[in-house]
Amino acid sequence: MTFDQSGFAIRCEWGARGLAELVPTSDVIVIVDVLSFTTAVDVATARGASVFPYPLKDDSAARYADSMHAELASPDRTSGYSLSPQSLLSLPHGCRLVLPSPNGPALAYRADHPVVFAACLRNVSAVARAAASLGEKISVIPSGERWETDELRPCLEDWIGAGAVISDLPGTRSPEAELAASAFVHFRDGLPDALRATGAGRELIERGFEADVEIAAAWNVSHSAPRLINTAFTAL
Repeated sequence: MTFDQSGFAIRCEWGARGLAELVPTSDVIVIVDVLSFTTAVDVATARGASVFPYPLKDDSAARYADSMHAELASPDRTSGYSLSPQSLLSLPHGCRLVLPSPNGPALAYRADHPVVFAACLRNVSAVARAAASLGEKISVIPSGERWETDELRPCLEDWIGAGAVISDLPGTRSPEAELAASAFVHFRDGLPDALRATGAGRELIERGFEADVEIAAAWNVSHSAPRLINTAFTAL
């Protein structure tokens, strides 16, 4: 198909539509949602937790958590475990946690593919190694955010995160993947400043969650490669 980037080993496309286009011709899918879903997944799974993605923050999320015998994360960052990576630093080993959001979790929840990883800046090399060991055709999907109209809002932090993973992967790159890798190279020496300057970064800082931005900006500090197995991400 015209838009599936199938002539290249390493591909990159945005959001749900990009995922749908690239899934049929991919050996591995890598989802990137730096602020903050995939960063939260990295922190949680590195502590031995299982993370269940869910696309909605409504009453159905509580029912889903009950069906998975899991704890539902707080819908905001003000109490308990939540999408705030900082809130997960004390998560107990073996915890089962549902993280709901219309961005990265929605992509992971609906990803109809047997090999799906969650990547962020923290675990770039670990995910790239695990992905490359399972296939040659790897599609990296920056999730983006949503405008109030529910339209996709491509965001710099996910573009940089996708490019970081792509930079560590072997194989021919599509032009889209090459551009994402170039974005990472451009910002690599100043990742904390770059993330603080993004719209999402500024919003989190204004809400008092600067620590979450700092946690997300740490590059290659984790050995966790969270893979989606039986509806939950667990660390390899």
